[in-house]
Amino acid sequence: MNIDKANAALDSVYTAETPEALAQAYAAWAATYDGETASLGYLLPFLIAAWVARHVPAGEGPLLDAGCGTGLSGPSLQALGYPDIAGLDLSDDMLEIAGSRNAYGELKQAMLGGPLPWPDGHFRAFFSTGVFTISHAPASGLHELVRITKKGGHAIFTVRDQVLESGGFRDVFAELEQAKKWRPVEESPWFRCYAIAEPEALVKTFVFEVL
Repeated sequence: MNIDKANAALDSVYTAETPEALAQAYAAWAATYDGETASLGYLLPFLIAAWVARHVPAGEGPLLDAGCGTGLSGPSLQALGYPDIAGLDLSDDMLEIAGSRNAYGELKQAMLGGPLPWPDGHFRAFFSTGVFTISHAPASGLHELVRITKKGGHAIFTVRDQVLESGGFRDVFAELEQAKKWRPVEESPWFRCYAIAEPEALVKTFVFEVL
């Protein structure tokens, strides 16, 4: 059953203890990821398009899908009039599938939390879903994402309930605000990641303007 397989795959990525283990877990999941997350009613890659469309006018510059996975967000944003999208992900196997969607002009393998291969102020905005979660990208990765986003641009991303405080996200939000690197624009209520399964799995979406 897809839901059982998807839950087992979720367990494997949530319990990965190193970036290498996480990359291996996603490599093993890549071929069946789309169907299995669909069976759970995974909302985030599609729902993030609403926040992007609300805050980022189309045609103002490239967007970065940070932690793009198999590229589920790209076609939705392309359909909404955003043709210039780059993606990065830890997993080459996931990036290969993302490339097949013909929605990304550029795809690069990189790890959030480390240096990213773009110059300062390159992107009009970055968006990210399902990445700032259990055993995944650290809050410190936001510093580098802000660096590659232009002034007046936007940071749009989800954070899982279980890591918002314990993962130091509020602390990093405050650091970037005190350093006048960004200002808060929107914070959603808690909402479910999955429409069908995992009713206790909750996230918030955050929107900041880069300064």
